[in-house]
Amino acid sequence: MLHDMEPSESNNPPSNQLPAWRRRTHDIIFEADTFSGRLFDIILLVSIALSVTLVMLETVVSFNASYGDWLMGAEWVFTILFTIEYVLRLISVKQPLKYAFSFFGIVDFLSIIPTYLALFAVPEQAHYLTTIRILRLLRLLRIFKMARYIGGANLILMALRASRPKIVVFLFAVVTMAIIMGTIMYIVEGPSNPAFSSIPESTYWAIVTITTVGYGDIAPLHPLGKFLASFAMITGYAIIAVPTGIVGAEINRQMKRKQDYSNRACSNCGAQVHTSDARYCRVCGDKLNLD
Repeated sequence: MLHDMEPSESNNPPSNQLPAWRRRTHDIIFEADTFSGRLFDIILLVSIALSVTLVMLETVVSFNASYGDWLMGAEWVFTILFTIEYVLRLISVKQPLKYAFSFFGIVDFLSIIPTYLALFAVPEQAHYLTTIRILRLLRLLRIFKMARYIGGANLILMALRASRPKIVVFLFAVVTMAIIMGTIMYIVEGPSNPAFSSIPESTYWAIVTITTVGYGDIAPLHPLGKFLASFAMITGYAIIAVPTGIVGAEINRQMKRKQDYSNRACSNCGAQVHTSDARYCRVCGDKLNLD
């Protein structure tokens, strides 16, 4: 439409230039402050929970033997409904690609595509990947106006993002330590212990040991090897608290500039979780509907 190309304050058409039926669709699907929007979201969440439960029951041999055809039929019904809902989400925003490549847009797409892929060359079991729909239950926070929890989740994400350089350095140090420890154990144990048949195998043992997982499928036999294993275990306990301290410090730093968050959704790209005083979308820059 030509009027959709007119510029606005943010170089995007304001939300009131959407056709009335698209604005209505957007309000129902993306907003949770109206009766119709809340009802839609609750029905959607119940459908998601039921579809995931049915997919899980389909993997139970006895249940699948008795109700396999019914379960498959129900899965197709849910998939078609979710496909229609996904298309409506794309239609109800001014920039469908913005929504399609957002976090929830990708999750919505991945929640329906496995069932269709199962019709083609991929393994039939591929449709079990539809359990990714469980991620869509994150909208529960928005539906019940749990803005404080949305803000808390955003706080953790910002802390993890700020901690990324330190965590990368930490992981590099751990991997380096595991390779060195694995090489030493290969030299000590390798000649007479078939479990340490190569440096990659020994490095696998070192990673399992340093991370305190301790599968026990590979174990040293020589006294020196056991001493080195004990050192690796104690080192693992010593370093396990390092990433916690890094992220914890960043969380404290982010809390000092903590902001409140609202449930508003952008009519342009569908992005959600904006600060309560935001006037423009944090993703596309379009002006938010403040009504």
